[in-house]
Amino acid sequence: MSTLVDPNQLKQLLPINSLSPDNLRELSRKTYVETVVTGRYVFKKGDNDKKNIYLLKGELELLDDKTRIKVVDSKSDEALKPLVHTKPRPLSARAVRDSEFIAVDSNLLDIMLTWSQTGTYHVEELHSDSNQQEESDDDWMTQLLNTNAFHKVPPANIQAIFMRMESVEYKAGDAVIEQGDEGEYFYVIKNGRALVTRSTPANPKGIKLAELTSGDSFGEEALISDSKRNATVTMLCKSTLVRLSKNDFISLLNEPIQDLTKFDEAAALVASGKAVWLDVRLPSEYKLSRIKGSQSMPLISMRLKMKTLDKTKKYIICCDTGRRSSAAAFILSEHGYNCIVLENGLQNVPEEQKESG
Repeated sequence: MSTLVDPNQLKQLLPINSLSPDNLRELSRKTYVETVVTGRYVFKKGDNDKKNIYLLKGELELLDDKTRIKVVDSKSDEALKPLVHTKPRPLSARAVRDSEFIAVDSNLLDIMLTWSQTGTYHVEELHSDSNQQEESDDDWMTQLLNTNAFHKVPPANIQAIFMRMESVEYKAGDAVIEQGDEGEYFYVIKNGRALVTRSTPANPKGIKLAELTSGDSFGEEALISDSKRNATVTMLCKSTLVRLSKNDFISLLNEPIQDLTKFDEAAALVASGKAVWLDVRLPSEYKLSRIKGSQSMPLISMRLKMKTLDKTKKYIICCDTGRRSSAAAFILSEHGYNCIVLENGLQNVPEEQKESG
């Protein structure tokens, strides 16, 4: 039977150890320790799964077809990093003896890394002045970032969204939005609860549609469709919400500021001397695998180090998926740098164009 991983174990792993405490706890609640018996495979050559595999206990042999390349022991430094991180996987992993491992959702981890490296210092701007806030107040941000709806927001604009949100207080019984009104804001519940109702000719007092709580959002439909509110949202208790204006919501949703480029186009620019690769992942990730000739500038330290970049050059920004690259492009573009984001990150870069060590 699978058990949840101990957060203290996650703290030892790269690049997971760079997550904020809140995101580390959230990841531990979604990650289970799995067992593989001797002779069974954890993954096979050619797999294209979206998982980062970490060995916690035992030994795994890495195979190229039937040829053993190496054996990884859980006590080695190599076990602190995701095994055979490249996709599709160039090697297979098989248990030498009964072993334990975790499979971390790589997309979720990338979102959390992006948030930890771009948004954490903005949290205080959204806190109210009250000293009576509960620790769970921070959970709304993690929950929001993990929803499918929020994934549709251009990643480059994640930072701007949280910067432009304003905190507002409501009492029990307050109607935040009313059916038939014009839409002015997109809302997220920071703490508290709300009731969503819709009136009909047969039920003018309103039919209950949903009850919302911390991390839930509402109000986007009227903003996107430029129509009137189709429901009423009433607070059930004293609550704190954050809101984003219609103009900011529409512009940040529909008008991303960064340009995208495919690998072949980017490689041609670099080869011609017109651009430079800029890898914005953590140093541990960069060391594991990177585009040949790329320059490293971790997103987490970009605001401190960007002055070392040359504004006369064009930078092609890359990371695992493009998410952190987009966030980096937003930061750099705001400060006058010429940036292009590598579409889909390193996922589509040919192996012969990468190096490690």
